[in-house]
Amino acid sequence: MGKSLQNWNYLWILAAASLPMAVAETAGARELSDRVSVNRDLLFDQPQGPANDVSPYVTSPAGFVAKNHEPRLKNPQRLTVSDSIAQTETAPIQIIGVQLEETETGLQVLLAIADGELLTPTTTVSGDALIVDIANAVLSLPDSDEFLAFAPAEGIALVQVTALPGNRVQVVITGADAAPTAEAETAATGLELSVVPGVAQAGEDDEALRIVVTGEEDRGYAESNTTTATRTDTPLIEIPQSIQVIPEAVLEDQQVIRLNDALRNVPGVVPGNNFGGGLDIFTIRGFEGAAILRDGFRASEAGSVGQGGLQETANLERIEVLRGPASILYGNVEPGGIINLVTKQPLDTPFAEVTTQFGSYGLFRPTLDVTGPLDAAGNIRYRLNAAYERADGFRDYDTDTTRVFLAPVIAFDLGDRTDLTLDLEYLNDQRPYDKGIPPIGDELADVPLDTIIGEPDDFFRTQSTRIGYRLEHRFSENWRLRNRFRYTNSNSENRRTQLEESLGGLNEATGEIIRLYYFSDSDLDSYEFQTEVIGEFATGSINHTLLAGVDVFFDDGDFFVANDLALPVNLFDPEIGVVPRPDLPLTFTSTDTTASRSRVGLLLQDQIELLPEVTLLLGGRVDFFTQSSTAAAISIPGILETPASDDEQSQTAFTPRVGIVYQPIPELALYASYSRSFEPNILTATTIDGEFLDPEEGEQFEVGLKTELFDGRLAATLSFFDITQTNVAAADPDNANFVVPIGEQTSRGMEFNVTGEILPGWNVLAGLSLLDAEIEESANFAAGATPPNVPETSASLWTTYEIQSGDLAGLGFGLGLYYVGERQGDNANTFTMDEYLRTDAAIYYRQEDFRLGLNFRNLFDIDYFVSTEAGRGGTTPGEPFTVVGSVSVTF
Repeated sequence: MGKSLQNWNYLWILAAASLPMAVAETAGARELSDRVSVNRDLLFDQPQGPANDVSPYVTSPAGFVAKNHEPRLKNPQRLTVSDSIAQTETAPIQIIGVQLEETETGLQVLLAIADGELLTPTTTVSGDALIVDIANAVLSLPDSDEFLAFAPAEGIALVQVTALPGNRVQVVITGADAAPTAEAETAATGLELSVVPGVAQAGEDDEALRIVVTGEEDRGYAESNTTTATRTDTPLIEIPQSIQVIPEAVLEDQQVIRLNDALRNVPGVVPGNNFGGGLDIFTIRGFEGAAILRDGFRASEAGSVGQGGLQETANLERIEVLRGPASILYGNVEPGGIINLVTKQPLDTPFAEVTTQFGSYGLFRPTLDVTGPLDAAGNIRYRLNAAYERADGFRDYDTDTTRVFLAPVIAFDLGDRTDLTLDLEYLNDQRPYDKGIPPIGDELADVPLDTIIGEPDDFFRTQSTRIGYRLEHRFSENWRLRNRFRYTNSNSENRRTQLEESLGGLNEATGEIIRLYYFSDSDLDSYEFQTEVIGEFATGSINHTLLAGVDVFFDDGDFFVANDLALPVNLFDPEIGVVPRPDLPLTFTSTDTTASRSRVGLLLQDQIELLPEVTLLLGGRVDFFTQSSTAAAISIPGILETPASDDEQSQTAFTPRVGIVYQPIPELALYASYSRSFEPNILTATTIDGEFLDPEEGEQFEVGLKTELFDGRLAATLSFFDITQTNVAAADPDNANFVVPIGEQTSRGMEFNVTGEILPGWNVLAGLSLLDAEIEESANFAAGATPPNVPETSASLWTTYEIQSGDLAGLGFGLGLYYVGERQGDNANTFTMDEYLRTDAAIYYRQEDFRLGLNFRNLFDIDYFVSTEAGRGGTTPGEPFTVVGSVSVTF
């Protein structure tokens, strides 16, 4: 533990140094020039009307108190004593609404004010954009910190109104062909801009601002808001819990295909037992089985065998990783955290992109992304994402990877206040079932990484269909109702040949491996409803954002496993594929179970703005959980004898969360939180005596600080946490297909991550995790043992630079470094996986209508192992040097 203590000393030094550094950085950030940016999250969250609509005035919601009479900005302006004295003479004018109206000559823009009179603005031209700067003004829109309108009039591509530091407001009017002109007139009602579209001149070669009307332009690495942590649209800096967002820009720059490729950027998140490579199972903060959500609905989790297969990334907008317990919002989940995959939604402007990825080991993967309106008014919109994938893989299997994915979405504006979205996802995936390479003694066997001990035609096949809707009705500016539903059918089937530890497994002296044939089939139907009311109101001077919801979830599944004896092989010279696989049915049935689960959750959460600098988060949830299981009698002479069973279990759990955020300055937040988690142990997992385990319960204490620099373009989080979980289920080391309880598991550590833009064109995504995870109390494992696949130290760095001007504008380079420390291979800590440092690189060339790229993974071709498969049965090797080429064309 000496190394851990040394690391903690460094951590406290880092924590003490971070506060003055953040303040100094913030002061320097204010000196940078402001840039025009398009926040696509706001575009998605705001209803988009037809091009000639007149936008209504935006007024403050009735009963909602604006703090210090200022807007609820992502970075609200805090007043120092000197600022207060200076502003008593000339208080900034509040701009409370933006109105656009098309005229015969162009466009009329009105900035409405509450009182006073705006100063005469200054104007400049940059490329095709007219920039209007207004001093001594603040933007006080109630629903967002920015106004966006695309194509509001002929010849005008975009109108954007944003707040700038120092009580300034900027209006950017981008012309479709050239910079427009405008006459400004101040009045008692506000500022009127009479805009006339510009006319492109022949031979004109000005460098225009790179704004794509479709909203598909790379908006950088830093995200400002998220819904995963609160189920309301909340600035990241105001959330009293660590959350990291991987935006679409990173997915594109790294040419991410599998979810594991993306989560490599999040230290402290590592792959777990992925069931032969057929499932996405991740460990967060030392706890395996983190729930994976798609748009807030469960897509995969521990205990749902075969559910969802490997998650598709072709239609992802971003990935949000919430660290720590999330039961307050999502019910029964592991305490380490959750992973929410946010999908792309329909746009009201036509857009299409075709991408083809190709590379090492036969990779061929074309994808399609097309969206736009289905009617002239733009009230019905669609989006279609599709992908096909074929690959051989670097392991010596005859089974190839083949994958088909289809995801249509249709959005309806049912009126000014009601929206409906229908979505469907279909996935068909087949790939080798690969348990990897087993250990010898306390380390992994020294054999080539393409060695397989199964059969060449082993496979894992998944077919899943998801259908759902999202309905939102806005009663007023303050209150809205959401109702969502998702149905999932997932069928998985695999035929595999694997080392069987219960029969002796590997003879380490001779290399002889005893194997069994397996046939496994599962079918799962799940239904999930979410209904919630969100309201904003005030009690005196205190603002509230209230969330009250009801979640209903139930599923039914059938699970069948059969076995037969297979010929032994030798690890050092495996002769495989010499005997045909036996026909179905196999001789012995080892699992024949039907199981169902149901859960009703009632949740209440209040985000309370006690002071302009202090936000309190209070919430609680009650879950009523029932599960039942019916299992047939099993008889394998001399190996396994279990009687038939019919069991049911009902449980109730209360999971609170309390958090507080203090922002001494807008760019810095200090936070602390306490939260709990709840996760029933599934009925299909019992002890060898047939006993069910009590539910897992966890609690976490977390403190940290967050900062946003350079007007929010660079964000960082430093967090310290302490998690304790009781009654964790673990694989029985002596009896396959059974579990044993771990009395208590703890996880303590620190995480640091930074994301965003350092300078124009230079992006970074980096992080560090230091973790001390231990099994504290257990009748089966030694106290102080480390859970499998959990490194004490992990770190990542991904950075890109894209040339911004000149003949080489659009040429970019990327470099990635990924370090994972030594990990234990099983709960008994009988063997270890070595540490490794993997290097990736990229080069690309991007213009408005195409992108060409080459990505290099494992640049120095190191040998490493990704994760272990439930004990000494096998460990998954990492891919060798790999090249992925990509071509994207945008229409």
